[in-house]
Order: sequence, then structure tokens, then C-alpha cells
Amino acid sequence: MDTGIRLALTLSQIGAVMVAVLLTVAALTLLERKVLGWMQDRMGPMEVGPYGILQPVADGLKLFFKEDIIPAGANKFMFSMAPVLSLVPALIGFAVIPFGPDWTVDVGGVNFKPFVITDINIGVLYILAFASIGAYGIILGGWSSNSKYSLLGGLRSAAQLISYELNVGLSIVGVLLLSSSLSLVAITNAQAGGFWNWYFFGGGGFPQAVAFVVFIISSVAETNRTPFDLPEAESELVAGFFTEYSGMRFAFFFLAEYGNMILVSCVATVLFFGGWHAPFEFLQGPESIHWATGIFWFVFKVSSFLFLFFWLRATLPRLRYDQLMRFGWKVLLPIALANIVLTAIVAFLFPGS
Repeated sequence: MDTGIRLALTLSQIGAVMVAVLLTVAALTLLERKVLGWMQDRMGPMEVGPYGILQPVADGLKLFFKEDIIPAGANKFMFSMAPVLSLVPALIGFAVIPFGPDWTVDVGGVNFKPFVITDINIGVLYILAFASIGAYGIILGGWSSNSKYSLLGGLRSAAQLISYELNVGLSIVGVLLLSSSLSLVAITNAQAGGFWNWYFFGGGGFPQAVAFVVFIISSVAETNRTPFDLPEAESELVAGFFTEYSGMRFAFFFLAEYGNMILVSCVATVLFFGGWHAPFEFLQGPESIHWATGIFWFVFKVSSFLFLFFWLRATLPRLRYDQLMRFGWKVLLPIALANIVLTAIVAFLFPGS
């Protein structure tokens, strides 16, 4: 009986998170075009529904009913699996994200944490592992399409993976040293009490502002967003790795990109900006409503990072490929390593500060 209740509760959590993420993706497709329109002094979507608010619905219907084409000479199995390999890892990562207080409630004799699907002691490694798997979907999509443009896009993605996956991992080592944990719930709880306890501002004894900058730049490259959108550079590669994709297979790549943006924003919020904690304790309110204020602050912080993605796309040109690789290996990597050394020295000399 307990096993059945626990399974039902877990499935309901997974369903709620997946619905929330997919609805957010649909909203982001509209919000990004609106934000870019405002920044570039144009209207953005206006024709479908009042002020264009039904544009995501129109996009979804178009992709759902669009003809699904597999190119002649393509590897049909890998061509079909590549979008799935991109989308599924982007969604799986949300399983360890704490969206609210670390509460345990009793439901039918089962201890249930409503604001995190599972709290595992290697949550950070879990996310890094699945994030790296997602890149294989892009690589295989480019290779299996039997197109030179798609293949070049996939190869570019592989090169970015080697450069920026390393920097993403190194940039968060400082946080792990200060928190002495790989659990995202434990890392969030260690930043309670006010913004001065957040690792970005010096919680734990050494500010991780530089590490955050490395993390967010590397994450933009990891998600193939402007100015690091070289795998899908339309000025050079038509559309890059998904040139030959259409219909729902193309939609899966689209969902994966926005899902990764949301996941990266959630991880940045948890690791560097206190997760669901308010900047001042009095803004958290009485304990009875911590769940509501916690979700509000978490969503607010994640939304701020998503706006940053839009802002970068509206203002920065795409880098040349040699500039991208040089920046990753010769600038970000040494900075990330220096931050680890300094954080380790502080953590050793001033433990628990």
C-alpha cells in the first residue's frame, strides 16, 4: 500500500513539473519574441490572438501537422532518436531541483517532499551527467541527416561540448567546496538567512561571483544560444544540425533548447543565489506561507536569468569559431581553475566561516 501511494505521489510530482516546464517553454517562445521586439523597436507577434498571445498555440499546431520528412540516405533510426536524446535529458534534470522549502509531509503514512521530486546526495553530478548526454542528440542529428551542413553543425556542437562542459563543471567546484555537499537541497539550505549568505555574495567565506560569470557564459554556450549559436548558424550552415528536420522532430529540438535554458537558470539560482530563499528573512513571511513565498522567489530568480538569455540574443553578435574556442580554453578555463584554488585555500584556512 505504501509503495503504491509513494509511486502515485512521485508520478503526480513528475507530471506537475513536466506540465509546468512545457507550459513555460510555450510562454517563452512568445515572451522572447516580444522582448526582442521591444529591444529592437518593432512589434513582435501581433496577429494571432490579442497582442499575439496565441502565437505559441499556432506554432504548436503548425509543427504538429507539418509533414515529417526523412531525407534519402539518412540513418532512419538515429535520425528519429536524435531529437529524443536532446529533449529527455533536458527534462530529467528537473528531478533534483528544489522548488521550495525542504518540508516533509505525511500522506497516507508516507513521508513526502512536495517541492523536490528526489533529493539525492549527488544531485550536481546527476545534472552534469544528463546535460552532457543531451549534446549527443545534436551530434547524432547532424551526422544521421546525410547533409554536409547538418554534419558541420553536429561537429561544431561536439567541439563546444569539449570546451564548455569542462568549464561548467569547474565553475561550480567552488560552491561544492564551501557547501561540502553535492545535494542541491543541502546547498540551498546552506544559503538561508539573507542574501549575504548566498554564495555569489560571499556565503561560506569566499564570494563566487567570478565562478558565476564563468558558469553563466559556459551555460549559454552549452545551450547553443547567441552569441554561441554556432551549431545552428544560419548565415553559414542554413540551419545547422537540424537543417533536415521538420514537424514534431524539429519541435523536440526546439523544446530541448528552451528546456535547457530553464534548467540552467534553475541550477544558477540554486547554486549561487539561494534557491527559493528571499534576500531578506522578513520577505519570506511567516513559516506557514514559506511554500508560497519560496516558489515566488524561485520563479522570480529563474525568470531573471531567462531574461538575460533574451537580452544577450538581442545585443550580441555571433562570435567566430576560432574566437569561441580561444575564449573557452584560454580565458574561462584559467579563471575557473584560479577560483578553485583560491576557494580551496579559504575553505582550508577558515573552515565554516
